[in-house]
Amino acid sequence: MKTRVLFAAIAAVVAGVLAPAAHAQAYPNKPVKIVVPFGAGSATDTVARQVGQLLSESLGQQFIVDNKPGANGTIGADFVAKAAPDGYTLIMSTNTPHAANPSLMKKINYDPVKDFTPIVRVANIPFVLVVNNDVPAKNLNELVELAKKQPGKLSYASGSSGSIISGAALASGTKTDMLHVPYKSIPPGLTDVMGGQVSMIFADLVTGLPQIKANKVRALAVTSADASPLLPGVPPMGNTVKGFELVAWFALFAPANTPADIVKKLNAEVVKALAKPEMRERLAASGLTVQTSTAEELASFQKSEIAKWAKMVKEAGIQPE
Repeated sequence: MKTRVLFAAIAAVVAGVLAPAAHAQAYPNKPVKIVVPFGAGSATDTVARQVGQLLSESLGQQFIVDNKPGANGTIGADFVAKAAPDGYTLIMSTNTPHAANPSLMKKINYDPVKDFTPIVRVANIPFVLVVNNDVPAKNLNELVELAKKQPGKLSYASGSSGSIISGAALASGTKTDMLHVPYKSIPPGLTDVMGGQVSMIFADLVTGLPQIKANKVRALAVTSADASPLLPGVPPMGNTVKGFELVAWFALFAPANTPADIVKKLNAEVVKALAKPEMRERLAASGLTVQTSTAEELASFQKSEIAKWAKMVKEAGIQPE
């Protein structure tokens, strides 16, 4: 009897050790959904599709992008926060849902830290200020002078925390009065800038570059500390608004309590795929800089970013809505 009990105990221990490995081997055995909390054509959407394709190729299952835009990314984030923690619903998030929203909004229906399991950082990107071609300003200083002469007449669209804060920082830092026009994501805001319904927008480079190159809008400044090699001659906004610098980031999260073996597997696959020179070059052509991490590094980074974006929101004079 004792021998039988001993064998049973050993078998239980072995099963406990092997179970996570078996779980990781089995995952994924059906399609995985990557929720994008912004619209199709946004930078987040582009990054999610690139990463999803890489994961589909390496793991042998479809990684399907599901756009759930609206409410500054909170609709998509809330959906994933409430999803089953089984690795089959992920979110390609940004600094907006997972760092800035607690400061930008009076109430959100999810906790950006407690309701999610960090997986991996993916990339960074700056913004570019673009204006409608009929706006009679050829550089940022001329735009500021124009805004001072016509208080309240110029307007800026937004579709993410980066575009909201950049626009507010420009207005407060130059003591100008400009109208804020919010959108669900950057692409529809940019469309209205091209159409003349709104004067300007801070667009991420993925979204803004094609329209700049097509001469449909005019670029006046970038939000990175240094000029972008993709936009020679376009100066940093910090030259006009002293010390201003803003770079957005993308990262993969899962619902809280997602098994550690699944997180480890996804992290390893994304890091491996983004280490390839051809992938880095492809993303760099759109203004994206690859920036990967461990899950633990992402968790620590996110907490520091929540504090950083709270400070930026306060300094830009933005009142939570």
